[in-house]
Amino acid sequence: MPAIIKNNQVVDDQWTLLEADAQLEQALHTQQAIIPLALWQQHKEQLQAVQPLGIWLEAGQAIEDIVDDLTHFAVIALNFPAFTDGRHFSSARLLRERYSYNGEIRAIGDVLRDQLFFMQRCGFDAYAIRTDRCPTDALQSLTELSVTYQAAHDQSLPLYRRRSA
Repeated sequence: MPAIIKNNQVVDDQWTLLEADAQLEQALHTQQAIIPLALWQQHKEQLQAVQPLGIWLEAGQAIEDIVDDLTHFAVIALNFPAFTDGRHFSSARLLRERYSYNGEIRAIGDVLRDQLFFMQRCGFDAYAIRTDRCPTDALQSLTELSVTYQAAHDQSLPLYRRRSA
């Protein structure tokens, strides 16, 4: 079982991430499956009965495509195809702040140690680190910075407002 970082600790991943070309039968017969958005869109009626269920989105897919269905998902995994593609930082923040999603938001794909602190500030709470990296080492990056200046999901006030209070 692969290890992930979840809620600031390294744990065994209990979920199965299905491939982008996964079929309905595979999703129905896999315990704790994280399915691609396309599969959900094609077979929404059949998949609504599957619990727990996760979904994953590519970097170009919009959170707004699943907003009406958020209650069906225990996990929303956001794929980073390259470490230079940061579109899903905004997606995580929208999920937490605009749509009040309280489930797990997981970063998948090309996820590196240097990104975790900033991902956490945007609302991510689980990270599937690249397989060639050590999740225990990456976990340390979540505590390396002690002061933040900007407001974010994890701190609603910027530093100057916190100091003046």
